[in-house]
Amino acid sequence: MLTIASRLDVMHRLGRAMADSTRSRILMALLDGPAYTGALADELELTRTNVSNHLACLKDCGIVFATPEGRRTRYDIADPHLRKALNDLLDVTLAVDSDAPCLDPSCQVEGCCNASATAHADVDPETVPALEETVR
Repeated sequence: MLTIASRLDVMHRLGRAMADSTRSRILMALLDGPAYTGALADELELTRTNVSNHLACLKDCGIVFATPEGRRTRYDIADPHLRKALNDLLDVTLAVDSDAPCLDPSCQVEGCCNASATAHADVDPETVPALEETVR
């Protein structure tokens, strides 16, 4: 069972990993799938040394793992559950942003734009965006 101290440690590691914009960009790239240092450096327009240093931090945080493949090393998110959790965290964070529209047409979260639309079955779904704009 996780104690408060171990949960705080996990939260600290996640915060440390995502606090740096370069590490966040690397994580975003790795959410799409595994990558090599050179490919990440090219994609993000960074030096290989810079990417390598940030990958080491992400690895130390337990978020990324490295698989040696000959002279290269492939990096990926440490676990499929973690990949899903990071994607869910991004989605939820965007969902609570009042300026970002909900992208899930089947969303049933109380207070979400689509949930409020389905809560009133007598309201024409075509008029909901106009109604929401009026409320704002």
